[in-house]
Amino acid sequence: MKVSILSATLVGIDAQEVYVEADILHDLPKCTIVGLPDSAVQEARERIRSAITNSGLPFPRTRITVNLAPADTRKEGSHYDVPIAVAVLVAEGVLPDEGWESRIVVGELALDGSVRSCKGVLSIALLAKRKGIKELFVPDRNAPEAAMIRGVRVLPISSLSHLVHHVRETKKIAPWRGRRGTFNKSPVHIAAADFADVRGQEHAKRALEIAAAGCHNILLTGPPGAGKTLLARALVSIQPRLSIQESL
Repeated sequence: MKVSILSATLVGIDAQEVYVEADILHDLPKCTIVGLPDSAVQEARERIRSAITNSGLPFPRTRITVNLAPADTRKEGSHYDVPIAVAVLVAEGVLPDEGWESRIVVGELALDGSVRSCKGVLSIALLAKRKGIKELFVPDRNAPEAAMIRGVRVLPISSLSHLVHHVRETKKIAPWRGRRGTFNKSPVHIAAADFADVRGQEHAKRALEIAAAGCHNILLTGPPGAGKTLLARALVSIQPRLSIQESL
């Protein structure tokens, strides 16, 4: 039985859809992951086997093929653990195969089945809103970050069994209602230096003022000790306060 679970990958700072496909064949036991996975993704085979078993769920003793599509995009990180495990459980018939096209699943698995935090959740939440995805399953520690994006139903998961109970409708996961992540509202944010305290460097300061006023890019070059880092840190102190949308 072939199934497909929706997840995501990061391309720069933007998230892109990844379809985690799993197929189980009656053959000698083996688990293969294809689709340009890096070492962390390849190692998911051992993590999901232990996590599924230690969660009291059956792990297929047959040939499992997992494909991460699109196959020409490099897959990096450990946040594919949970969607791969879910795809295997759906292919085995442990979980129902309906409704996954409207859910994005991310998270790293520990060997005992608990779910650890992962990177890039904010970008993935933006992807979910852009694509009109109804539900976003994330590690519970990442829920406040994902909840920064309004209009996305964030479901925090603490373990694989936690997710399984929700899908089976034996114990529903409540959407995240806690405090959302916060932004620094200070006009100078976290400036490590004040622009007014920089002595000399008149040409560099003038260039930075123009870049800040016109929203231009700027490249600082020069030998060590010339003041590049100080100027870059002080630039924050002359920038206007960011709105939440600009911060995102």
